Amino acid sequence: MDEILLARLQFGVTSVYHFLFIPLTLGLSVLIAIMETIYVRTGNEMYKNMAKFWGKLFLVNFSMGVVTGIVQEFHFGMNWSEYSRFMGDIFGAPLALEALTAFFLESTFLGLWIFGWEKLSKKMHAATIWIVALAGNLSAFWILVANSFMQMPTGYVLQNGRAEMVDFVALLTNPYVAVQFPHTVAAGLVTGGVFVMAISAYHLLKNSSSSLFKTSFKIGVTCALISAFVVGGTGHMQAQFLAKAQPMKLASVEALWKTADPAPFSIYAAIDEKNGVNTTEVQVPGALSMMVYNKFAGEIKGIHDLQAEYSQKYGPGDYIPPVTTLFWSFRIMAGAGGWLIAIAALGALLAYTGILERQRRLVLYAALFTLPVPYIANSFGWIVAEMGRQPWIVFGLLKVEQAVSPTVPASSIMISLIGFTVIYAVLIVAAVYLMHKFAIESPVDTDVSSQDRPVKEATLWN
Repeated sequence: MDEILLARLQFGVTSVYHFLFIPLTLGLSVLIAIMETIYVRTGNEMYKNMAKFWGKLFLVNFSMGVVTGIVQEFHFGMNWSEYSRFMGDIFGAPLALEALTAFFLESTFLGLWIFGWEKLSKKMHAATIWIVALAGNLSAFWILVANSFMQMPTGYVLQNGRAEMVDFVALLTNPYVAVQFPHTVAAGLVTGGVFVMAISAYHLLKNSSSSLFKTSFKIGVTCALISAFVVGGTGHMQAQFLAKAQPMKLASVEALWKTADPAPFSIYAAIDEKNGVNTTEVQVPGALSMMVYNKFAGEIKGIHDLQAEYSQKYGPGDYIPPVTTLFWSFRIMAGAGGWLIAIAALGALLAYTGILERQRRLVLYAALFTLPVPYIANSFGWIVAEMGRQPWIVFGLLKVEQAVSPTVPASSIMISLIGFTVIYAVLIVAAVYLMHKFAIESPVDTDVSSQDRPVKEATLWN
């Protein structure tokens, strides 16, 4: 394997590892803040115990996210020095702001939250976890600002073979950020909601009378269900935006080789990338045009026409990303999203109405085994986002093959790739062990009697 492939594999491995922890950090922090806020407003000790229980799991996840993310910054100087040289002036600004305005803020107030129980006032302590939640999502914003430039460059000029920033506001208001950021935040909330729902289901299967986990289950399914619909809506907005900003990514995700009007949506396709055709297809006529134009008509450019257009615009070359990988990654992501909506809806019916009381254990088992699904959806969604712009590392400006370090030998990259993979595997094992250990522990379940609390604070279902 050559240097380019090894460098891509190394960054891909560390990115996937790191991204396993990020969505849960974004979503679970918000849910913990909500739980503690309810405790402050009601005085119900159950919510305090709830915030502490989920907070312990949050800390393990947050720590692993920090450890696995630090390495990525070194890649830019090690394997991607030409990328750093080309756009370090632009990429460095949001990364620096992410550290200064988000990560440091998040870490500082997380420390206050950990050690501030019984030392800070209730309201002040609750404020610290809200700051952690807001700072975590602000961190995601700055990272996506940097990534969005790679997807759709704005606010720059080319000078001396480098991209240099001339308009910071244009960088912040990049239209790609406007569709990518809400989608990412909503995906984090889905992950947090499902995480709370699944672990609560485990405890309810062991102890069906636990009011703490009944309430946690209700909070989790509510968050997961609402956020899953938001993910679908913002994903729809992204598809419409891609038709204008990155039509090749959209065509590749659908394995649409020829321009069509109206364009079908392929449920299944046997893809022959070598010859640029699908040998077998199962399609819904006009559905892709409906997704993009909100009507069963409208032209979607095909891969062949876009390849010719890009060759004329950017020069001779292969501008087609890995179609098979993108096609199936998108469908795995979408299928996982549909499953999440279905299970969250069943959980909500059980929690709010009791309609499925006879199927209670079946629903709880389904919720428990849904725990890996948002991680699958997040990972494959990120694969679509990043691989869809290939062969570009900065769309329209710099190709991947131009961004790799020219003096780092393949053997060195291979050694570090193996080292990172082994170390990250050990970290994953440690994370799973600690998560499992703390998740199955039973916290103090302070079940305040109904006469000592408002009716609205009654147990989840009776």
